[in-house]
Amino acid sequence: MAKTDQKATKAAGSAAEASTLGYEQARDELVEVVRRLEAGGTTLEESLALWERGEELAKVCRRWLEGARARLDAALAETADAGQGGGEGDGEG
Repeated sequence: MAKTDQKATKAAGSAAEASTLGYEQARDELVEVVRRLEAGGTTLEESLALWERGEELAKVCRRWLEGARARLDAALAETADAGQGGGEGDGEG
């Protein structure tokens, strides 16, 4: 039972740790988790722990990608606004 409690504590700690990872770190660890799951040879408990870690890492990657998309959208909107406002007074009057 101590082993199970230890894994539960580690899983809770790893969720908090995952949120501080950069995109590349989370992606690389996620790739490793998937590789280990696909390779098999783990117990059901280990597989579940890997799956849970993979879910946390996927959330981290998704948050980074959504943030990047928002920044790109904002930059594109600024560029479009600047392009529309720059033509005032041209050809009229």
